Amino acid sequence: MTNQQDVGNRWVVVIGGFLGSTMCGILLYAWSVFIKPFQAEFGWNKAEIAIAFSICCAVFGVTTFFAGRLQDKFGPKIVVFIGGILMAIGFFLTGYTKSLGYLYFMYGFVAGVGGGMVYLPPIATAPKWFPDKRGLITGLNVVGLGLGSFIMAPYATALIVDPEYGWRMVFFSVGVLFLILTFPAAMVLRVPPAGWTPPGWTPPVVAKDTEAATVHSFTFTEMIKTRGLWVLYIMYAGGSIAGLMVIGHLAAYGRESGLTPMEAAGAVSCLAFTNAAGRVIIGWLADTFGSVPCLMGIMLVQCLIMSVLIKAGTAVVTLGIASAIIGFNYGAMFTMFPVQTGKFFGPKHMGINYGFVFTAWSVGALLGPWFGGYIFDVTGSYLVPFYFGSAVCAIAFVAGFFLKAPVYEEVKA
Repeated sequence: MTNQQDVGNRWVVVIGGFLGSTMCGILLYAWSVFIKPFQAEFGWNKAEIAIAFSICCAVFGVTTFFAGRLQDKFGPKIVVFIGGILMAIGFFLTGYTKSLGYLYFMYGFVAGVGGGMVYLPPIATAPKWFPDKRGLITGLNVVGLGLGSFIMAPYATALIVDPEYGWRMVFFSVGVLFLILTFPAAMVLRVPPAGWTPPGWTPPVVAKDTEAATVHSFTFTEMIKTRGLWVLYIMYAGGSIAGLMVIGHLAAYGRESGLTPMEAAGAVSCLAFTNAAGRVIIGWLADTFGSVPCLMGIMLVQCLIMSVLIKAGTAVVTLGIASAIIGFNYGAMFTMFPVQTGKFFGPKHMGINYGFVFTAWSVGALLGPWFGGYIFDVTGSYLVPFYFGSAVCAIAFVAGFFLKAPVYEEVKA
């Protein structure tokens, strides 16, 4: 029996996902600490600087779709290995930035492509080893995104304010770190043998509730014909717009509100810590109480907290609390959407299917950080951007009422 085959310790696969997501968290989620140094050295405005972050996130998200197809065909190891090398090269060479075009290409495109290739394969692979703990394992795979930024924000800020080092040394040193982490992150990844299930676990014959589809695994062509996909897409895009707007500008918002560089970086670390914690905690909650109620709760709370964020920036404690709540909700999305994609459309084509769902995050990446910077440059305030973030989360919450499991018979040709 395939199930009796010696496949080693399945938890080793989670290590690869953790290392890869930590690299991606470092790449993306401390970007706001670079806004002030770039302004001081080059005179660029916030919108111009935010475009680099938007490009990186958008390229990262679009790349996951192609990474999903590649990992379904060639396996996760080679995709993560190549992606890690690209991310290391792009991030390291960003340290030589002298123009916006160079910054957009090295950080936005090269590092963004690498990040997308590193991020997707573990998420598509690990749940195949843990059908009995899908939510928890997905959370553990992506928890590094939050932990990476939790470490990166104070580390980068400490180098930036030190006249001996500066912002360029951040890119040089972290680029080398990416190179070191790439090999172990890639080499532990593998897919289970066909038909393998955990010893003692019996797959449910019938879905337990309306959150899960039948045992059929939807192909990409079948998936895009379902209403459930597009509701998920709207919710993911809305939550991403709000979250990435805050992440892209949080340190700058704290500085504009009168906080010191380290106090503003502390708010970023608060967001990063709960970003990581939320990914694991929500996985357990989803396994216990259901994923659709958790998704809707995330969007509702995010809507409310975004609407009051503008009043929180003048004090370290209030900004830290608001940032922590936003970070929890934002991080929770990265567990919930792959879990729900797997529940709706099955595990067989998870690479390409979730790769497409994740492009909704690219929509948020293109709109959120750029819009926040542009409106600030025009109005001198983050009031409109934060209210806009609240509004898109409200739309995502309402969309949740239409989130139902797809029926295969309805999409058959």
